[in-house]
Amino acid sequence: MNYARTLSLLTGLVLLIGAPPGAGGQPRPTVPPPSTEPQLVLLDTDIGDDIDDAFALALALQSPELRLVGVTTVFGDTDLRAKLVGRYLESVEKSDIPVVPGVPTAHDNVFTQAAYARSNPPYWGPSCCPAGSFFYSSELISTKDMVKKERLAEQQKQHDAAGFLLDQIRAHPGQITLIAIGPLINIQAAIERDTETFRKLKRVVLMGGSIYRGYGDANKPDAEWNIARDPAGARALLATGVPVFMMPLDSTQIHLEIREREAIFSHGSPLTDQLTLLYHQWLAGTEGDAAAPTLFDPVAVAYTIRPDLCPATPMRLEVDGKGFTRPTEGAPNAQVCLHSNEKGFLELSLKRIVKD
Repeated sequence: MNYARTLSLLTGLVLLIGAPPGAGGQPRPTVPPPSTEPQLVLLDTDIGDDIDDAFALALALQSPELRLVGVTTVFGDTDLRAKLVGRYLESVEKSDIPVVPGVPTAHDNVFTQAAYARSNPPYWGPSCCPAGSFFYSSELISTKDMVKKERLAEQQKQHDAAGFLLDQIRAHPGQITLIAIGPLINIQAAIERDTETFRKLKRVVLMGGSIYRGYGDANKPDAEWNIARDPAGARALLATGVPVFMMPLDSTQIHLEIREREAIFSHGSPLTDQLTLLYHQWLAGTEGDAAAPTLFDPVAVAYTIRPDLCPATPMRLEVDGKGFTRPTEGAPNAQVCLHSNEKGFLELSLKRIVKD
């Protein structure tokens, strides 16, 4: 017998058949390794009035668990908000992230960080640069990429944030988390345009609503700002069946006190320098606000990466015409965080934001 030849045949047979079966003669299940890929996220924001949106964007940029595939701006002067985001991203060398404004709306709120936004050239999004060209002339790109960039440029000009959101969902079905930290106007527009595509979102994590606690120490709910600006958008979102994770006033009124602020402002990185400037513009332009900002919006970003910091409770919510979010009987249509780990949230935020 040629033992070498026999051994070679047996080895090949084992390789061909695979691993030996498990119990009952069934093949052993293959357990895929845990995913190390970052979550794809879109951020929809009304940055520029209050300061918490700027901190939310910082936390998203500094979290390796997330890959920000785009920012859309909503409510009021959406162009100016987009320019603010464009300057912010360019300052931290993230100008490859697209920024698309939504349709402007009437508003009477104070854009406290307008000076920061107005100093940015009137261009934003990929390859945004002071030279003012959407494309670099030396850039060699495929026809497919050029079509995408031209479509993005058109969406920016047309304030088509809803179209941009839907395009990203189509490109990454079932993979995108939409973090909504402003009124739900862009979201409502996307739902009305193409509900079927919108339902291919992985989930929506939003800062909004008020269940049992209102602003400050109020022991009764308020019509929270984001929901009250567009109650119909909130109702439309809750009706889609997309998983909704809500961070209401009950769990998001976390203050950034002086010790944490000074740790950020004294750090001296490009990111913390933007936060320092935006904070002082906000403080100077806001009457009656305490120096300690309330970090409503960053809680939504923190939940996306650390849900243990804000455990959610299944609830069924109804939204009335004034923007009140009322719990009611019936099948849950949202997961709602009623209590957050404020200490854990602040530790996470500070650690991430001052990370170089």
